[in-house]
Order: sequence, then C-alpha cells, then structure tokens
Amino acid sequence: MEFGQIGVIAGKEFRERMRNRWVLAVAVVFTVFALVIAYFGSAQQGAVGFRSIDVTIASLVSLVIYLVPLIALILGYDAIVGERERGSLELLLSLPITRLELLLGKFFGLAGALGLATIAGFGLAGLLLVYQLGGEVLTYFGGFILSSVLLGLAFLSMAVMVSVLLPDRVRASGAAIALWFFFVLIYDLLLLGILVVGEGQVGMDFFPVLLMLNPADIFRILNLFGFAEVRELYGLATVFPASLANPWWLGGAMVSWIIAPLAVATWRFK
Repeated sequence: MEFGQIGVIAGKEFRERMRNRWVLAVAVVFTVFALVIAYFGSAQQGAVGFRSIDVTIASLVSLVIYLVPLIALILGYDAIVGERERGSLELLLSLPITRLELLLGKFFGLAGALGLATIAGFGLAGLLLVYQLGGEVLTYFGGFILSSVLLGLAFLSMAVMVSVLLPDRVRASGAAIALWFFFVLIYDLLLLGILVVGEGQVGMDFFPVLLMLNPADIFRILNLFGFAEVRELYGLATVFPASLANPWWLGGAMVSWIIAPLAVATWRFK
C-alpha cells in the first residue's frame, strides 16, 4: 500500500466536491441552522438569544444527529457502486493502484470534504458564540465540532460499506436511507420500548452497552453528559454510569464505529 497513491485519489475526490460547490452548500446549511437553533433554542421556555453554552449545545445536538448522518450517507453511498455503474471502476483498477488504495483514497477524500463543511459551518457559528458568550465557551464548542466530525465519519464509513456491498445505486441509496432511519429514529424507540416493557428494570445492566452500539447515542452522551443540568433533564444519569462517560473512552468508541464498517468494506472490496 502506497500512501502517495491514496493521497492522489483522495485529492481528486476532494477537488470534485469543491468544484461542484458541495462543501460551500453544506457549510452554509450548517451555519444557518446552527445560528437559528442557538438563538431560538430556548424559545419554548419564553426566552430567545444566545444563552449559556450548555443550552446552546443541547439545542444543537438534535440538529447534528438528524442532519450530519443523513448528509454523510448521501455523500458516500455511491462512492464505489457509482463508479461501477458508470463503467469507470474497471478503468481505475487498470491503473497501477490496488483496490485498498482506491477505497481508502475515496473515503479520505470524502471525509475531507465532509470534515471541512462541518468545521466551516459550525466554526462560523462558534465564532459568534465566542463573541456573545466569551472565550471560555471555545473548549466546549470545539469539542462539539470535533465530535460532530467523528459522527459524520462514522456514517460516511457505513455509506462506503454499503457502496461496496450492494450491486447498484438504487439499492445502495435505499440501504443508506434505511441506516439513517434505524440509527437516528428507530433504535432509540426500541430502547425506550425495553425500558417501558421492563418497567425500568429489565436490561439496565447492559443498557449502557446498547447505547454504545449506536454512534448517534455516543455523540449525544459525549456532548450532554458533562453538563449536570442537561444530564438530569435528559435522564442520562439514570441509564448511563458516570464511570463510562469519559470523553476519551467515548471518543474511542466513535473511532471504532469509523474503523469497523470501513474494515468490512475493505474485506469485501478485495
């Protein structure tokens, strides 16, 4: 495996996203939504404006969980299957590159575009928050942006896996949307059903493990557990022990969600 070859493919993929204004469009969407939600996030409590950083991040977490995975899945679902349908995959593989170099180059190029859009979009909103709330919020909001990037990469990795496993773009796009529905909408409803059926007792010992099986839940815990009032409001303290809420441990779990689907894609593509 030659890293130079991977870099060439990644650069080509990244430049294509820059040329079609994809990065700019997503960054603008993130900025607008982040500012609107940060400003009006407390409207239901009868207050508007940029308030404390914990309220702001709590308001933005839901936006990220819905929007970032969807964008990542749409971005990556045709990374390989799209090349196959266009007939360009065989041409690429005829060049002096390996399948692994092609796959990793595709992933890193898309990851760079997604990461840049996320950092630029939320970074602009973060600058305004620093101006309004003070420099002490920079650490918290910086961690929020970093975890948002990791969440996007986890779902991008799943999208690339789908693109390798399925034979055409129609099925790949359907699988990508199904993954979004499952992890963002259905999974937590299933966990809630377990709690309701068991009257809050069944499964509590392994409930934290179940939460770790969803990157969206890892992202939520990573950003909300550190704020005492928000933690109590969301009821996280009752279902997730503080001993497991270490940011490094949760960050490692998120990285595992990036590596595992990509490893499956690599194995299958070879």
